[in-house]
Amino acid sequence: MAVEKNAKVVWGGDMTFDVYGSTAPDMTIRLDSDESVGGHDQGFRPVELVLAALAGCTAMDVISILRKKKQDVTAFEVEVHGVQADSHPRVFTEITVVYRVTGRNIDPKAVARSVELSETKYCPVSAMLREVSNITSSYEIFEAE
Repeated sequence: MAVEKNAKVVWGGDMTFDVYGSTAPDMTIRLDSDESVGGHDQGFRPVELVLAALAGCTAMDVISILRKKKQDVTAFEVEVHGVQADSHPRVFTEITVVYRVTGRNIDPKAVARSVELSETKYCPVSAMLREVSNITSSYEIFEAE
């Protein structure tokens, strides 16, 4: 069964737009651009949200899988860095994803497998971006105090 998702943007003047999604219609994300193209530097750039979508999608997968594997995670973050092509449409050609897991006695094999499952099976954002980008990932494990 297909699942529908919706989003819309509403122009706020100059290069400012508010983003609305179907699952949280009362929440917004502000988009804006650089002053050199008519913006005010008061919001995310759309391409930053693409990276944020990847980070959020894979983070939700990995933390869910780590919980199922009974890993004692006390902190978790995902950092994504993208390199855009020089010519338009300036797609991401290289994306690096770094997973940072803090916890007690975290099993590196559990982290590696959780990342692998997210990247190859569960995260639709990763699957879409892999069509145009080379995505590499790594993880770091820190022992909680």
